[in-house]
Amino acid sequence: MHNSEAFSHSRRRLLLGGAAVGLAAGIGWLRPGAASGSHSAYFQSLSKAADRNGVFQPQLIVDQQRMLANLDRLTAALKNQYHYRIVAKSLPSVELLATLMERAGTNRLMVFHQPFLTQVARDLPAADVLLGKPLPVAAAMRFYQQLAADTTDFQPERQLQWLIDSPERLGQYHQLAQQRSQPMRLNLEIDIGLHRGGIQSLETLETMLQTIDASPWLTFSGFMGYEAHIAKAPGSNDWLRDQAMERYRAFVERAERTLGRSIRDLTLNTGGSTTYTLYRDRHDQVVANEIAAGSALVKPTDFDLPTLADHVPAAFIATPVLKVLDHTEIPGAPGLGRLMSWWNPNREKTVFIYGGYWKAVPESPAGLSINPVYGRSTNQEMLNGSADLTLKPDDWVFLRPTQSEQVFLHFGGIVRYDADQQQLDGHWPVLGSRITGQS
Repeated sequence: MHNSEAFSHSRRRLLLGGAAVGLAAGIGWLRPGAASGSHSAYFQSLSKAADRNGVFQPQLIVDQQRMLANLDRLTAALKNQYHYRIVAKSLPSVELLATLMERAGTNRLMVFHQPFLTQVARDLPAADVLLGKPLPVAAAMRFYQQLAADTTDFQPERQLQWLIDSPERLGQYHQLAQQRSQPMRLNLEIDIGLHRGGIQSLETLETMLQTIDASPWLTFSGFMGYEAHIAKAPGSNDWLRDQAMERYRAFVERAERTLGRSIRDLTLNTGGSTTYTLYRDRHDQVVANEIAAGSALVKPTDFDLPTLADHVPAAFIATPVLKVLDHTEIPGAPGLGRLMSWWNPNREKTVFIYGGYWKAVPESPAGLSINPVYGRSTNQEMLNGSADLTLKPDDWVFLRPTQSEQVFLHFGGIVRYDADQQQLDGHWPVLGSRITGQS
């Protein structure tokens, strides 16, 4: 290489190197900052309580004080305006439901699964139950068969509302009622904007109501109109709420014309955890008289929405740390771990936890995250943290569920945390954990 070529080559390398340095400096402000790597005071107390409890395996913990504070916010918002129905799938434990029912002063539950309905009828025989989804008629048959074999004061002809979403399902349930000489209360699912099934046509509604009204075995008990789409739409929720309630009112008014009587004292259910706050002080404009909610009481991450800004997280997965490594290494990709930690200082250290791959995200210590390249594991999940991470083996990591219904059932039971006493002081078995011979 001639001197001029060598000079030119060196100059190009210098320019490229300078450009790379300039680019790195220019985008440096995009890089995440390093988290402290320590538990907050709240999670330090929870860690100590978990240590004293002596169960060193993954467990689902509910902070009872936080949960009840969320419940009090909800009932205060609905007081004297709407009845409150507790959604059991989001809080799937008889003992937990009993605690909430007593605190809220309600016996209204919404249930979504036939084995759980059977258990509620047996263990909470004073409950007023509305099905949250239409079940195959064979599931309804099974419920009645199992109820006959149980000792319970639950009276389904007074305390249970089956959810019906179509003329075809109405025909199936009508046939079951006739075959068993079984009085059945039927609540009709109406589509008020979510478009997940349910009755859409007022003409279809009229025909179905006439069928119910003509049967000696069937009783029309009201409507269920779910509107979870409202809180997830961009921009203001108000116009979607008003649109949904206008449609709900049209169904109610057509039902009243068809039946020739008022139905305002029946179950007119709507709402959910993400939308209940939108109905506060709007009772005169809303035809529904009952709000259902469950997840708002424990606030998983999927419910981090403006409508629930006043609620606090109350459910956590606690799991022990098994291993802590000073650096992150990705098998088969030498240097990738270093590159990842250069860009994000919260990927410097590696932590392997007991279990993993839950519907949950790391919550404490701050800065922990799931490695996007290494792969997920239900056995020993890899998490990354900053160089300041203070965790060591046998310490606790806390994660927040993204939802409650599936995650709570995974652990077989809920550990109750008394934040006032700073101790884990109870255990709530989940629905289904004591049921035998049922799917």
